[in-house]
Amino acid sequence: MKLIGSHTSPYVRKVRVVLAEKKLDYHFELENVWVPETKIQQLNPLGKVPCLIMEDGYVMQDSRVIVEYLDTLTPVCKLLAPNGRERADIKCWEALADGVLDAGVLVRLERTLRPAAQQSEEWIARQMKKVELGLAEMSERLGEANWCASNHYSLADVAVGCCLGWLTFRFPEIDWRGNHPNLGKLFDKLSERASFKDTIPVA
Repeated sequence: MKLIGSHTSPYVRKVRVVLAEKKLDYHFELENVWVPETKIQQLNPLGKVPCLIMEDGYVMQDSRVIVEYLDTLTPVCKLLAPNGRERADIKCWEALADGVLDAGVLVRLERTLRPAAQQSEEWIARQMKKVELGLAEMSERLGEANWCASNHYSLADVAVGCCLGWLTFRFPEIDWRGNHPNLGKLFDKLSERASFKDTIPVA
């Protein structure tokens, strides 16, 4: 398998963490989707990473689709429940974490790609409110539990860990640790795992 992505994308990191936890072999190919010479549209017409290229050439897109597929390839470190409410709960955690990331990415793009005179502070504030409320929801759901869902390590923790890691990387001014100490405790525990240590975002 070949994974197309970047070192800074939290969605790519989620796939890389899952690949590491599942002990699956793959080749990682870097792609900058923001440069004019990018070839990403040949793999994904939406121009996004990650993309997973299978041995037969089939291209899989979207991190949520990819990690769900990867979890079926080996029984090592099962990250999703087979069905039912437990599986839905894990996927809801993933959707929440990805939603916070989506809002944060929109803010970053507004600030970095759009000329200052054209930037909308109202739009930025709207997206940052989503980040704030999303973090609060994560914290409330987690409570004093050791893991996000099912009382054991799962895809929910992977998604939340990648989300918190990216916010630390791109928005150091957000004091999510101070506001939500339980999330900080979870993140510190996740950061000790080899899969997280080996995928820390770098500029």
